[in-house]
Amino acid sequence: MTDPNLREIIIDILDEVLEQGKYSHLVLKATLDKYQYLPKNQRAFITRVTQGTIERMLQIDAVLDGTVKKPKVAKMKPVIRTILRSSVYQILFLDGVPDAAVCNEAVKLAKKRGYAGLSGFVNGVLRNIARNKDSITYDSLSVEYSMPQWIIDEWSQQYDEATLRQMLEALLAEKKTCVRVNTSRIARQELMERLTGEAITVEPCEQMEDALYIDGYDHLSQIPEFQQGYFYIQDFSSMMVAHVAGIRQGDHILDVCAAPGGKSLHAAELLQNTGSVEARDVSDYKVSLMQENIRRSGLTNIRAVKMDATVLDPASVETADIVLCDAPCSGLGVIAGKPDIKYHMTPQKQQDLVQLQRQILSVVGQYVKPGGVLLYSTCTVYRGENQDNVAWFLQEHPEFTLETSQQLLPMAGTQDGFFYARMRKKQDQT
Repeated sequence: MTDPNLREIIIDILDEVLEQGKYSHLVLKATLDKYQYLPKNQRAFITRVTQGTIERMLQIDAVLDGTVKKPKVAKMKPVIRTILRSSVYQILFLDGVPDAAVCNEAVKLAKKRGYAGLSGFVNGVLRNIARNKDSITYDSLSVEYSMPQWIIDEWSQQYDEATLRQMLEALLAEKKTCVRVNTSRIARQELMERLTGEAITVEPCEQMEDALYIDGYDHLSQIPEFQQGYFYIQDFSSMMVAHVAGIRQGDHILDVCAAPGGKSLHAAELLQNTGSVEARDVSDYKVSLMQENIRRSGLTNIRAVKMDATVLDPASVETADIVLCDAPCSGLGVIAGKPDIKYHMTPQKQQDLVQLQRQILSVVGQYVKPGGVLLYSTCTVYRGENQDNVAWFLQEHPEFTLETSQQLLPMAGTQDGFFYARMRKKQDQT
């Protein structure tokens, strides 16, 4: 684990995410695919330090700024800033790696990257933090939980302090891998037995019968049952959509913002080889993702189509028994899996998304048959994108009535933040 090459890999990932603005889950996946020959523990180290550094960045920066008189983090050389951030994460949050080793490797990295003149600075800062780490305190929830202050302020208006802290803690907790069993191809118990036989830890999900938590696997893509389409990676809160929609055999279902297709596939399974699902999204890349997942699933009553949900498709008007609309959103309910979301999002971007969501709802609501269902969902916890949007839509479209809605909050290790609302179009619209 003290191999400096691993830390170089980490520095390169963090540079792409924190300095170039790329998405962490995409960069990390591409890197792990590149280095898939590395032992499992080394790839786990890369993942842990990379994600942890991003998750805790505001907290780490506050510690650095409290230690260094100048330059402050924002003024540091990007490479030095990245080396220090990842090293501070290891010192404060990673057991099993001696602080002295972290400091020594950081010095080697600074020299290797052309900053030998700053190696003494790096060494001094890190050893100072290591000596004083047990006495570090934080002056705000934003720093303590590494969450931008504007998000803290927004959530404080919606949730009490105990709930707020629970959410913040949950979003920093290590998240289990949740999978949905493809019950059209295998029974849950049989899948559990197969995975357990391959030394994979399997735990039932109490909230969802066809969901499992798995751990201890090496490469997900190399698990035979994954290759055979026996299960699909999906958080159980996301699985609620297909269950709540009230799917009946023979239904025609449109999923208008479908990629990568988990909800569409779930809906197709619940149809039990009847009816049809059309999974739509806006780009060729997203459609290709869905097509690959459909191929693996073995389902024949689903197809993927390229279509923009903001543009009315006249041929679809009043043709769908159920329209699933998992709209583009701020994603603040899934920070546990995509930690950089909280740094990319801004209040203005969030308000722009609210307007986009309303535009999409107004278009795709027209696809619902009289008596049919519009199921709106997001993976965020902001009222403006959730309850307020539903209230707006019902006021603007009185032909719909609200049947049920729920805001799910993040729970440590097991649940994303998620919202859904089921609205039914009246049979008689006169």
